[in-house]
Amino acid sequence: MSPPAIIAPSILSADFAALGKACSDTIDNGASWLHVDIMDGHFVPNMTFGAPVVTKIRPHVHRPTNAYGTGTFDCHMMIAEPKKWVKDFQKAGCDLYCFHYEAAVNSTAAEGPADHTESRTSPKDMIRYVHEQKMLAGIAIKPETPVDVLWEILDNPNKEEVPDMVLVMTVHPGFGGQKFMASELPKVKALRDRYPELNIEVDGGLSEATVDEAAEAGANVIVAGSAVFGAKDPADVISKLRNAVETRR
Repeated sequence: MSPPAIIAPSILSADFAALGKACSDTIDNGASWLHVDIMDGHFVPNMTFGAPVVTKIRPHVHRPTNAYGTGTFDCHMMIAEPKKWVKDFQKAGCDLYCFHYEAAVNSTAAEGPADHTESRTSPKDMIRYVHEQKMLAGIAIKPETPVDVLWEILDNPNKEEVPDMVLVMTVHPGFGGQKFMASELPKVKALRDRYPELNIEVDGGLSEATVDEAAEAGANVIVAGSAVFGAKDPADVISKLRNAVETRR
């Protein structure tokens, strides 16, 4: 049996004029986590917000009392230099730091925004470093990245270098409201077949109309933005997303 359903609405679609309340209301409506999209304008063409905003919204949502628990801040780091920001986001209240594979194989090992080094990081180094900062570590892949790049990482006998979650993007990262790419679901199925207990997240175009396909493939962590925040009854949508996963575990 795969892990339990986790519904993680993306606050990129929330009301930024009342973001703290939107976050707390969403948890009250039955969400498991909050998905926090961080974009730097380099790794992706869009920009969102940084650690200071996460610091401000953190008091509006109780910290999880256990790993993967309700209230987890799932920070999706769509940034070119992911290692530089680990400590800042840990201090801000991030619980799960999810970086992109594509960034980790092309970035430096600098450990702070003002630091400079010629040394390079790697996915395994990133995962170990995030764990050292007492956060869960996630690794994300874009649509153009084949899933088999993750096998060596996931099969690593050193558990400190193994991610706690894999995120399969079902849109090209950078903007909300894009159409769901069912073409990415074979990656999810391949992951679920090889790793039955792994938390597998899908992000992009998820709604009541597309969640069944994602759940059938094996996804258990569902990110939905406008489908939740644009709904007349967000609690009902969250419930339906959760049921779609639970009935297919």
